[in-house]
Amino acid sequence: MTSRLLSYVTLTLVLIFLLGPFVIIVAAALSGGETLAFPPQGLSLKWVMKVFEVESFRASFALSMFLAIFGTLAALVLGVPVAYAASRYRLPFGETIRTIVSAPIIVPGIIVGLALLRYLVIPLDVGVGVALFIAHTALILPYAVRVVSASLDNLRSDIEEAAVILGSSRVATFFRIVLPNVQSGILAAFILGFVTSFNQVPVSLFLSGPGVRTLPIDMIWYMEITYDPSVAALAALLAFLSISIVFLAERFLGFSRYV
Repeated sequence: MTSRLLSYVTLTLVLIFLLGPFVIIVAAALSGGETLAFPPQGLSLKWVMKVFEVESFRASFALSMFLAIFGTLAALVLGVPVAYAASRYRLPFGETIRTIVSAPIIVPGIIVGLALLRYLVIPLDVGVGVALFIAHTALILPYAVRVVSASLDNLRSDIEEAAVILGSSRVATFFRIVLPNVQSGILAAFILGFVTSFNQVPVSLFLSGPGVRTLPIDMIWYMEITYDPSVAALAALLAFLSISIVFLAERFLGFSRYV
């Protein structure tokens, strides 16, 4: 009885620890006051409405969505063949290749951002938008390779060999046999890459420029000039967006069947 009570107490404390910040942000977003405060000073939706009126929020949201979607797709286009080659063939210097691909995960983001700024943007005069796209693709690539590799390791190679023996080409086998069987890994990699890119701060902080800022960087900039609850409202909306993405993936794609 005592151990069960202790388990319930521990579970309650963990839930409070995990959900507490989200509840506070939502409450602050619905505040009727003029400054960011908790407990909220009355209830109002005016700050939620203001989020859609701020031009910089709309522009930075569009940029973040573009980077998250197309950066993730680019990382998957590059990462799936790499994962397949690493899983099915003994590549020379295979461990070195894996280490290089995993570097953006191992190296702190602030160092990656500084290195890209120093050795890509400045000497090559690369535009801020292009630099952000390259950086986000590079950051997502390790997740794409690792997640898809895990799915490929669970797919028996003799299934592919059977298709080849029956007359299918290697390319046709890859698209007709391999990809459909690792779609769970690709979907998981896309969701993970999308969330990672959308919430990226250190790298984006170094590569942002005048009029070109991702949404998290724009939120930081906005808080430097004002302290109203609109940032809390935007944070709450983004949290609900993340929850909705996971829910829709489960509802229409049956994500739980593959994980």
